[in-house]
Amino acid sequence: MKKKILFIVALFFVQISFSQHKSRADRFFEKGDYITAAKYYEKDLTYKQHKKDLARIAVCYYNIFEYREAAYNLKDLVNGRFVDKDKTYDNSYNFKLYQVLSALGDYEQGLDYLVLYYKNKGITLNKDEAVANIEEIKLKIPDYEVKKTHFNSDASDFGAVKFADSVYFTSDRQKQKKKLFAKNYKWTHQSFLDIYAVKTTAELDTLSEIKALPAHLNSKLHEGNFCFSKDGKTIYVSKSNNAKGKEKFDSINTNNIHLYKATKTNDIWSNLEKLPFNTLGDSYQHPALSPDAKKLYFSSDRAGGFGDFDLYFVEINENTYGKPVNLGAVINTPNREHFPFISDKGNLFFSSNGHLGLGMLDNFVSEKIDNVYTTPINLGIPINSRYDDFNLNYYEENKGFFASNRSKINDDIYSFTQIGEIFPRAYTCIFEVRDRQTKELIPNATVVLKDKKGKEIFAKTLSVHFTLDLFPGKHDFSANANEYLPRTLSVLVLEEKDQKHILYLNKKKSPKAVVKKEVIVPKKPKPVLQKPIEPKRLELLEDKEGPAVVERNGKLYFDLEPIYFDFDMWNIRADSKIILDELAKKLERYPNIYIKINSHTDSRGTTAYNQTLSHRRAEATRNYLALEGYINARRMKFEGFGELKPIIPCESNDCTEEDHQLNRRSEFEIIKY
Repeated sequence: MKKKILFIVALFFVQISFSQHKSRADRFFEKGDYITAAKYYEKDLTYKQHKKDLARIAVCYYNIFEYREAAYNLKDLVNGRFVDKDKTYDNSYNFKLYQVLSALGDYEQGLDYLVLYYKNKGITLNKDEAVANIEEIKLKIPDYEVKKTHFNSDASDFGAVKFADSVYFTSDRQKQKKKLFAKNYKWTHQSFLDIYAVKTTAELDTLSEIKALPAHLNSKLHEGNFCFSKDGKTIYVSKSNNAKGKEKFDSINTNNIHLYKATKTNDIWSNLEKLPFNTLGDSYQHPALSPDAKKLYFSSDRAGGFGDFDLYFVEINENTYGKPVNLGAVINTPNREHFPFISDKGNLFFSSNGHLGLGMLDNFVSEKIDNVYTTPINLGIPINSRYDDFNLNYYEENKGFFASNRSKINDDIYSFTQIGEIFPRAYTCIFEVRDRQTKELIPNATVVLKDKKGKEIFAKTLSVHFTLDLFPGKHDFSANANEYLPRTLSVLVLEEKDQKHILYLNKKKSPKAVVKKEVIVPKKPKPVLQKPIEPKRLELLEDKEGPAVVERNGKLYFDLEPIYFDFDMWNIRADSKIILDELAKKLERYPNIYIKINSHTDSRGTTAYNQTLSHRRAEATRNYLALEGYINARRMKFEGFGELKPIIPCESNDCTEEDHQLNRRSEFEIIKY
């Protein structure tokens, strides 16, 4: 995969001091040609595994997003599988291994290296808490619906911004009229980045040809992320530092990214002018204006920050700019923060690999309260994935764009619609204790409510019921009363609405006198003649219209093509909807059939997480049949089995992605007909 994300990392070179002579691979590496360098390092490593070569090939594969190869070489590096006597290595490789393992779906093992990374920095990270936080992010009810836009290409496309009737974006696609001796970018072997525009409908269907902006805005070098003022007369652009159209290098021969500005008069853009606070040797990128245009936000690796790249802002007073101000440790981490966007409400959206997330870069939001940015919130699935997800911005109150390389080839632009609350809010919950048989309220029941960490948040002897405002999440609701058996109910407070939770108790059974029973030796049974198949069962087995019915171990099942799920997801895929639609038609013809939907996951993730995920998949399948197929929900039960019943066991973690896909499935058992 050849993703164009130089505006995240600028020209990232890992400097390693070694006494060995420069090989051909080293020369390509130091020029930033990681694709070619990796090929030569592969050859060198077949003879001897040197630490330098392992480190550099790992960086190559990391930078060109070949995560499986990066993980393979990083594991050799951190485990000392090289000939050099000095087995030490730079701590940054622990962080990279955490990232690539998470991108490959093995976040539990990846967290071992994140724990080690922080330990080497003198910081303690609790792995169990980190696992719980990641799984909470994954199981969060989606707040967004997303889809890939129509104006993506086979190249990298990102940085989409909508203004008036057009969408503007950054791409390294091939220009329509490429000069005969035009250069490609060494890192990706593709064209340099330019800014393009296309007219669209409100639904983002294209209405015009996609065209690059004028040549004085798009040079032969990189033009990357940009933003417009609200009136569209000012544009701020990230671009390669240059003077008179030629690259400008710092003392270590790096061409950094700087911020430029142009204005429009009579529909004609002026030449780009470099902003005065850029400094040689540092990168400034990803500009974003505040709604009142009085602050310009950006990402920079300038000295004095908290990490590799931090978020900053400068005050704007007419055409003068203040000094860069760091957004502080609540937002910035020891790693990378990029792509700021300020909403109309003043909330900060940005991308980070330093805050705990699902893999590589994730999108976050920090709510602005009393002029202070609060602890960032991970926006969750489907905005985020195991791969790079970045550059989120809104063009309407609930609509916008972001970019991702989740297709595993290049960056693509996705549109989104926000459908849920992104900031946690409390929901009113009513709790009752009732008799299982009579359904009547039980007076004087003693109740206890605990949060997901086991902390008691309510305890009382009830007269009737109690009401609490609770944030979404798991809670344990326990009760006991005279003459009743105590019981605990696991309660999931949902984001969607206020709700009621009822805990039913069973009465204690009265002790019975022990009666001595006479032992009777049973007579030898007569042989039972095999019963003929009952007509209704035979009818189902012989009906070949629509999904067939088959018998397995005495039970009847619908023999459907597998209902598969994407990794970590529980939404019904488009290919599965077609299969479920056929099942719904057959269920309509047999109104007396009742089914049970059994859902299974693969073995990645903890047992508890997989149990919850499979439950949600089974429920999503039932809901689709009920809401889209118009099948009465009372005819359908569902159960999640997690990873307990795989088709292909993966005890040694040696399953392929295809094996995992087979294990992620739903089955349809006929329980009544």
